[in-house]
Amino acid sequence: MVEWLGFKPFKVTHASDNFDKLHALAIKLIKKDLAYVCHQTLDEMRGENKPHSPYRNRPMAESLALFDDMKNGKIDEGKATLRVKHVMSDGKKDFVAYRVKFCEHHMSGDKWCIYPTYDFTHCLCDSIENITHSLCTKEFQGRRDSYYWLCNAVDVYCPVQWEYGRLNVTYTITSKRKIGEIIAQGHARSWDDPRLYTLTALRRRGFPPQAIKDFCKLVGVTENETTTEPAMLEYCVREVLNRTAKRAMAVKNPLKVEITNFPAGVTSAEVDDIPESVQKTCGVTNTGKHTVDVCEVVYIDHDDFREQADKDYKRLAVNQPVGLKYLGYLLTVTDVVKENGAITSLKATAKKLDEKPKGLGWIHWVSSASPSTPPRSAEVRWYKRLFPDAVPRKDAEGRYIVNNPSLVVYENAMVDNAVAGAKAGDPFQFEREGYFTVDPDTTQDKLVFNLTVELKGENLKDLKVQ
Repeated sequence: MVEWLGFKPFKVTHASDNFDKLHALAIKLIKKDLAYVCHQTLDEMRGENKPHSPYRNRPMAESLALFDDMKNGKIDEGKATLRVKHVMSDGKKDFVAYRVKFCEHHMSGDKWCIYPTYDFTHCLCDSIENITHSLCTKEFQGRRDSYYWLCNAVDVYCPVQWEYGRLNVTYTITSKRKIGEIIAQGHARSWDDPRLYTLTALRRRGFPPQAIKDFCKLVGVTENETTTEPAMLEYCVREVLNRTAKRAMAVKNPLKVEITNFPAGVTSAEVDDIPESVQKTCGVTNTGKHTVDVCEVVYIDHDDFREQADKDYKRLAVNQPVGLKYLGYLLTVTDVVKENGAITSLKATAKKLDEKPKGLGWIHWVSSASPSTPPRSAEVRWYKRLFPDAVPRKDAEGRYIVNNPSLVVYENAMVDNAVAGAKAGDPFQFEREGYFTVDPDTTQDKLVFNLTVELKGENLKDLKVQ
C-alpha cells in the first residue's frame, strides 16, 4: 500500500524477523534483575494503584528457569508472564513483556509459543532496525517513558518517539479492532470492502492515491485530535478524477427507446475523453476522443422518464421532449409501451437541432451498432455510507447499527464504447451520475463497476476540521 501511495519503502520488516534478538534481550533484562516471571492472572494485574506483584523479588535464576520453561511449552497459557520492573507514566506497574500463546504464527510458524507484547517489541525493534524517529498517535504518549527506559535498560541505541493527533472521520470507523468486529458481524465482506476506510478498501473503491495525499495536506498534522467529514476526502477525489477519468455514458436501470424515424447514415458520435471545458480549466492536454455507436434503438435511464412532467422536471416526458447528448437530436415520445401496468419501452421520434433551444434538458444514453446487438452489459455497485450516525454506535446486543441498504447493485446496467478494454482499477466518469472504478470482480463476460463518489458534493468552504 505504501508503494501504491507513491512512496518507495527502504525495507519491509516484521517484528517476527527479530524474535530471536528480542528473546535474547529479555534474558539480558532478567539477568540485570529488571524482569521476572509472574503468575498473577490478568484480572489481578488490572486496576489502578495495585500493589506490586508478589513475584517481583523472586530470584534471578528462578525467573531464568521459568522463562525457559515458558519458551519450551512447559507452562500453560495464562499461567505465567514475563514482566518488566518499570512503573509507567500512567501509574501502571511493571508492564508485561511476554505471554504464553500456543498458536501458529503467520510468519514464524510453530517455532515459538511465547510472544512479546507491543510495549516490549516497539522500541526494541525500532532500535534493531536503526529507526531514527518513531511516529505514533497521541494515545501512545504515555508509553514514551517506557520506550526510552527499555532501550537504555538493555544498553541499545534509542530512537526518538514523536506523537501526533489522531485524525477521526465521521460516519466511519478506522480502528483495526473495530473493523474486525464489523467484518465478523457481516456488515462488510472483507478488509477491502469499498464501504470501509482502510487503504485497501479506498483503493478498490477507486480513490486515487493523489487524492488521499491531497486530503492529508488539507487536514494537516497537529498534536490535537481532529475530526473531519468524509465529504472532504470525497472533494479531493473529485478534483483528481475530474481531470483524469475518461468520460463514458452508462444507464444503471435501462429503458428501451425505439426511434421510429431514425436518420439513415447516423452510426456513431464522437466524444471527448475529457471535455474541452475541463481541459482548459485544469490545464489537461492530449486527452483524446472515443467513438460511441448508435442505432435506432437507444437506452436511457428509467429515472430520466416520466409520463407527465411538472415545472421542475427537465428530463423526458410524454408532454416534454429532451435532447440526446452528443447526437444533437430532439427526442419526442410518441407511445409508451406497458406490461401489467409497468413501463417496458418507449417509441419516439428524433429531430435534428441546429441550435440548443432555451431551457431544453439533455440526457445521456447508450446504444449499439445494431438493434439486434444489445449494448455492453455491466454490474454497477452503488455504495452508500455504512453508518447512519456521525459517531457509529451499537445496539443493545453489541452489533453495529448500519444503513440498510448500504449497497445497491444494478445487475443489468449498460455502458458505452468508452469502456472497451477496461481493466480493474480504471476510473471513469459516468456522465450525470458520478465517478466509477472497474472492480477486480470483472470478468470477460461482465464488467463490474464500483461507485467511487457521486458527481456532486459539498463545497470545500463548507467543510471543517474540528
